[in-house]
Amino acid sequence: MTKQILNPDTWVDRYSDYLFNYAVTRVNDAEIAKDLVQETFFAGLKSAKNFKGDAAERTWLISILKRKVIDHYRKINSQKAKSMVRITPNRDTENEGNFIEQQVADPDSLLENSEIENKELGNAIHECINKLPKKQALAFTLKTINGLSTEEVCKELNINPSNLWVIIHRARTVLMDCLNTNWFKI
Repeated sequence: MTKQILNPDTWVDRYSDYLFNYAVTRVNDAEIAKDLVQETFFAGLKSAKNFKGDAAERTWLISILKRKVIDHYRKINSQKAKSMVRITPNRDTENEGNFIEQQVADPDSLLENSEIENKELGNAIHECINKLPKKQALAFTLKTINGLSTEEVCKELNINPSNLWVIIHRARTVLMDCLNTNWFKI
């Protein structure tokens, strides 16, 4: 396989729509999705020297965007945690609040997502997928994880694209609730 070369001058034209669609389906807010895509491009430029060329440029940018989405949810949940600390301070130590704030991931850092955290998140996602109804789990896995086209998934499940969209939407909603309960919990 030939090594891939980064061409940042073409990123916006080539990948912004794809990255935006990826982000908006995960955060359900167009403005936040736009910000995450911008942050992804900026982080890509900052860490271009780390690009080894083993993956396609788009795949590499998606991996950065995935981290940005995770950091976005961590930031939201850390703000909830900070307010909880103010409301219910720990009686055992006065520094509990500071400790929690120090544990919050830096949203500008790509290094915050350690291998252990990524593995834990992956396990949490798979546990949540296993709780879905079979058809939702299969549709979500084929389309989102395995990256099959809409046509391929519809053919496999013998459904039409509208049905697929509804199934995927319901699966994402349940998965987000499950992750909020089991992964992003305070």
